[in-house]
Amino acid sequence: MSDVKAASLHELADLVFAVGRQLRPPTDPAFEPCTPIEISVMRFIHHHPGTSARAASEATLLPSSNFSRVLRGLEKRGLVDRVVDDRNARGVRLYPTDKARQNHQILRDNWDRTLRGIIDDPATIEIVNATLRRIEDELIARRSGTDADGAQSD
Repeated sequence: MSDVKAASLHELADLVFAVGRQLRPPTDPAFEPCTPIEISVMRFIHHHPGTSARAASEATLLPSSNFSRVLRGLEKRGLVDRVVDDRNARGVRLYPTDKARQNHQILRDNWDRTLRGIIDDPATIEIVNATLRRIEDELIARRSGTDADGAQSD
């Protein structure tokens, strides 16, 4: 890899991290504050309602003991429902609660206010979103040993 390409990739990772740090939590009193780890878990559950605890633990890079602790806290605060899996009585499926959906909407509204006016062109926003989505999908696939489409990689 060329030094220029490597430097560009380093800058991309640095900027993704820096932008993420600039996104502050909402100040709305109805918002149930969450830690960054809790937000990561809730994000996965919102995107994959009915997911297993194992899949969510793996996707959020949390060891099962840490994930269980985070999950118990989210459940205790009324943000996650655990439902016994119909196909496997020992397994559970995770769902966001109504409170979690409200929290998610408050967070989205906050991000809308925070980011509005920085990039106004919808096509540019879609290019950035598609690029970041591809990066996320590929990083997950590489970590799991599959390609971005889910096929086992060599």
